[in-house]
Amino acid sequence: MLKGKWALVTGATAGLGLAVAESLAGAGANIVLHDLNEPVQTKDRLRTQFGVEVISIAADLSQRTAIEAMMNDLLRRVSTVDILVNNAVVRHFSPAENFPPERWDEALAVNLSAPFHLIRLALPGMKEKRWGRIINMASIYSTRAVADRIDYVTTKTAIVGMTRAVAIETAKSGITCNALCPGTLPTPAIQGKIAGIAAADGSTVEEATRDYLAARQPTGRFVAMEAVGAMAAFLCSPAAQDVTGATLPIDGGWSIA
Repeated sequence: MLKGKWALVTGATAGLGLAVAESLAGAGANIVLHDLNEPVQTKDRLRTQFGVEVISIAADLSQRTAIEAMMNDLLRRVSTVDILVNNAVVRHFSPAENFPPERWDEALAVNLSAPFHLIRLALPGMKEKRWGRIINMASIYSTRAVADRIDYVTTKTAIVGMTRAVAIETAKSGITCNALCPGTLPTPAIQGKIAGIAAADGSTVEEATRDYLAARQPTGRFVAMEAVGAMAAFLCSPAAQDVTGATLPIDGGWSIA
């Protein structure tokens, strides 16, 4: 389906970014794996597992000059980034009045400015081919708030606006731009948080997990990372050519509860 296409996935060493990269590789796309530290071992595994070309790159997405250097080098190597998945994210937990200003600046840079710069640098090649897919990783928290996470709530809300703006500008160019909004995923950070709750309450991890999910997702289970990856692959398929500017929840019913 995606044979010959090049997909850049940011923040792809592990977790959700890797799951998306695996789904796109499974659909035949060549993969560019990005992270703050070059994911060399992941590159080798994907190449062997899926039989596609894989490049690994490192760049600090909080720095515009680093993004531009990375993209200039990458476009010399692959000509066009056909699929761009803006997945990399930073977050800090603190009430607003105590939020470190440098952490705020970092969150705006990585979570919001980096997707903008990557989009603007990828768009000329996509427009030349009259085909491109941009997928921005938003969140359930793009539609609601939670205490002590002002950077995450703000940037994930804003990325939805960016998605719509890019979608309307590219609607006649063969390019689509959509946002995925996962609910609670079984990430190490979330599992560590649940373990901390269990320890504080004197409950088992299984009990704490059940209660944590029951308060959020009506399904009562984690959202599978593979499901998010499958949705990303679908958005790159011919069946999704008219899906653009959409904000797609993958949250076990959390957004409608």
